[in-house]
Amino acid sequence: MATVSQWVAGARPRTLPNSVVPVAVGTGVAFGLGAAVWWKALLALLVAVALQVGVNYANDYSDGVRGTDENRVGPLRLTGTRLAAPRRVFAAAWACFAVAAVVGLVLAAVSSWWLLLVGAVAIAAAWFYTGGSNPYGYRALGEVSVFVFFGLVAVAGTVFVQAGSVPWRGWAAAAAVGALSCSMLVVNNIRDLPTDAVSGKRTLAVVLGDRRARLLFVGCVVGAFAAALAAAAGSWWVLLVLLAAPLAVRPCARVLRGEVGADLVRGLGETGRLQLVFGALFTVGLALG
Repeated sequence: MATVSQWVAGARPRTLPNSVVPVAVGTGVAFGLGAAVWWKALLALLVAVALQVGVNYANDYSDGVRGTDENRVGPLRLTGTRLAAPRRVFAAAWACFAVAAVVGLVLAAVSSWWLLLVGAVAIAAAWFYTGGSNPYGYRALGEVSVFVFFGLVAVAGTVFVQAGSVPWRGWAAAAAVGALSCSMLVVNNIRDLPTDAVSGKRTLAVVLGDRRARLLFVGCVVGAFAAALAAAAGSWWVLLVLLAAPLAVRPCARVLRGEVGADLVRGLGETGRLQLVFGALFTVGLALG
């Protein structure tokens, strides 16, 4: 049986910035509008984290039972390494989705009932990323999903439940966060490119090939800063986000040098740190604006 620490590792904590940063940035936008509601922000954070951990366990289960995780380098896989029975990992994923659904129901009740549809689509997207008979994550659509759900939906949704509407600056912030979230997935898929290609998992990295996938990673990072700067048109405080730029140098250099395997695991951690600092500075800038 897997230990508690192995279950925590299986939840892939290095990916949690993907769920924390969108809510923080969305709350920064709401604060700048004078409309921040902290308890709603905390509920939105719980929804986002539950979905993130849920999709990580769901991927562990689905990739594990397909045999995709047999020879991978990187975070611990509970199903692929047979540390946990597939049914337990499956149950853990759906327990997280259930938490997200219940908390999301509360947010919908105090905001707008149409958010229930958004939540249902988000849970379906989380499961069918690698689950089901024709997962879209195996069809090079993972980055699109991450941009939409961990960028546009997460940021704009956080703004909406607090402010009741989403101004243009909120959408610019959502695009910035989505691009940086995509960079996390791109570096992850570059690391797994050799095994994914053999197992038939056609991620965007597999479709593009190694070199172009590495350029895509840099493009996502640069695009995140460009979208953030677009939001600076409403407030110069947003330029604080440029202080995070030095943290982008190391992961971009690592990826462009052609590093593989465990070196890209370090690159994933560096990208996560960039995402956290970027998100913190962006949040402060938007709030002061």
